[in-house]
Amino acid sequence: MSSTIIEYLAVFLAILIAMPLHEYAHAFVAYKSGDYTPKASGRLTLNPLAHFDILGLVMLIVANFGWAKPVPINPYNFRHLKRDYVLVAIAGVTMNFILAFIFYPIMLLASMLLSTVIVNTTFAQLAIELLQLTLVFTVSININLIAFNLIPVFPLDGFRVLEVIFSKKPNNKFMKFMRQYGSIILLILIAIHWLTEYIPFLMFVDLFGLIMSGLTFVFGWPIFAFWNWIFGFFI
Repeated sequence: MSSTIIEYLAVFLAILIAMPLHEYAHAFVAYKSGDYTPKASGRLTLNPLAHFDILGLVMLIVANFGWAKPVPINPYNFRHLKRDYVLVAIAGVTMNFILAFIFYPIMLLASMLLSTVIVNTTFAQLAIELLQLTLVFTVSININLIAFNLIPVFPLDGFRVLEVIFSKKPNNKFMKFMRQYGSIILLILIAIHWLTEYIPFLMFVDLFGLIMSGLTFVFGWPIFAFWNWIFGFFI
């Protein structure tokens, strides 16, 4: 029981690091691009309460991927509409990449140092377990947030990049369809992914799982490879 509580607490602490900084990055870049909407809406802050969406938070704790309340922006305030729109869209995942890059070596160092610590009390043992798990989940959640948000389905950040790519065709039927039904499609894909645990046959149509696996590898491998290589020189 205590291990389960520690695990959920570690996930929550990791989310307190990953989620507010992800949303703050969106708000900060939009603000610096000339749009004061995020600041006026109270989103130019690191306060987690300003960013959390209850369902998205639960999804993050339970499934390691989820979402926050979208940062309100007005692209027509941007100094360079297309460029700034893309920069704002990718700001969140860029922050997640930076966090994963920073916390992975900290996780490795903590693992090595704490493995030599002798603990004599249950409290100390639980504290060490909490620290280690928090670092592990901070890395994994940030990488999963990158993968999840780059899926090109409305209302995720990846779709915002598609909007710029297809901006010369404002009446594009595909984009209209995705704006209208994207959220439903995303929920269906997630539901199928969950059901594969109980209905293995569905793994053959688990597009969400395939995309997440591919993107987490693409963005996680350079971080792991770089720091493992660096640590290899000193260990």
